[in-house]
Amino acid sequence: MTKKKPGIVLAFLPLIIISILLLVGYGLYRIKVDILLVLAALFAGLMAWFLGNSWQDMQDGIISSIRKALPAMLIVLTVGLLIGSWLVSGTIQMMIYYGIKMISPRFFLVTTCIVSSVVSLVTGTSWGTVGTVGIALIGVAQGLELPLPIVAGAIISGAYFGDKLSPFSDTTNLAPISAGSNLFDHIRHMLWTTLPAWTIGLIIYTILGLNLSAGSQTVMPIELLETLNENFNFNILLLLPPAMIIFFSMRKFPTIPGMLYSAITAVLLGIILQGAELVESLNILVNGYTADTGLPAVDKLLSRGGMISMMDVTLIAFCAFAFAGIIQAAGMLDVILESISRFTRTVGSLVLSTVISCIAVAIMTGSSFLSIIIPAELFSKLFREKDLAAKNLSRTVEDSGTVIVPLIPWSMAAIFMSGTLGVSAGEYLPWAFMNYLGFLFAIFYGFTGIGIAPRVRDDETQPGS
Repeated sequence: MTKKKPGIVLAFLPLIIISILLLVGYGLYRIKVDILLVLAALFAGLMAWFLGNSWQDMQDGIISSIRKALPAMLIVLTVGLLIGSWLVSGTIQMMIYYGIKMISPRFFLVTTCIVSSVVSLVTGTSWGTVGTVGIALIGVAQGLELPLPIVAGAIISGAYFGDKLSPFSDTTNLAPISAGSNLFDHIRHMLWTTLPAWTIGLIIYTILGLNLSAGSQTVMPIELLETLNENFNFNILLLLPPAMIIFFSMRKFPTIPGMLYSAITAVLLGIILQGAELVESLNILVNGYTADTGLPAVDKLLSRGGMISMMDVTLIAFCAFAFAGIIQAAGMLDVILESISRFTRTVGSLVLSTVISCIAVAIMTGSSFLSIIIPAELFSKLFREKDLAAKNLSRTVEDSGTVIVPLIPWSMAAIFMSGTLGVSAGEYLPWAFMNYLGFLFAIFYGFTGIGIAPRVRDDETQPGS
């Protein structure tokens, strides 16, 4: 069968179909994203067959698409293992404990954002941070009679700052997988946009906090701190596992060996300092850590990790790359890119188009995963053609995808945040400064060239790319 080049309408049809499936299936009926992506891939496959492509052609496209992401997927699984090991050692618990103790009565708003940032950074979960420390902080704010929308905005800003920069976060791992960049290069590159957005938020929270009157000076979540202190032995040696990660990252050593050495060290520290058993600790690396402190809020925060916990994001990535592989093999992606490239002749217009696409997908689907995967796959070739490092793309999709989703009222993230904190998305949206200032910096850098990195090697999944 002779292969035919798809027309512009036929090329865009799979994207229209996947948008409808995700908007209705996921957005309205909460059908699992994985099966919706499989259905979209099936439809794309029928279209590819209509254009003269064989199943072997499509399978080759799927395998090629997934092969590019496999090194990063291995990192995702190793991250799950690492989280479990740090929980066994008590490293994460100690960092949460001292993070919470940073709270100052006079600077409640700014320290709320900082504490949420620290907790989220070491745990890699914005939801877990909001659902535990966030609840404690919003309760304190109620007692102080502070405006809850502002406090909620500070909590969410901090939670997503940490989530965005944490190597333990699923979306932080997914972005470089989708764009073809290296995890730690991606995290360092995000500092260009995330740090100034977060800093501006801190300045505003400080000014607002100094002008708010509080009726009480008791702001420490005592029960949470006591539970952590009673159940875990804290020691300065517990900083060794994260120090090893930082060392490997700074020396640009391979990522996975560094994580494994850190995990082994953490398990040994757990046996020595926390009295953990070796067999149980090794099983935790796979199945995750289950806390039993007697305080549900703490148990919920700490019960996570393990390689199994990373299978959801890995499965979604496999399904998404299968869809992408089919439309790429059939030539549909090339036609789409040709159409888009007419409007992306400069770096600034390319970054702007990426931002708009991410926000559009986020609004249509309410999914952090899809607002990363779809635009990253769509624009990766255009970034390469302009000789731009893949970490520019992975940074942009996080700036305009991951952190925008909790501001969309019908997304699961916003429903969780508003339900947990008792503040609607519309109320906290104006005060979650970090969440929407980041993509504005991304656009500014795109048009000015500031913080835009050139591509320095062909395989950008390697450290130092």
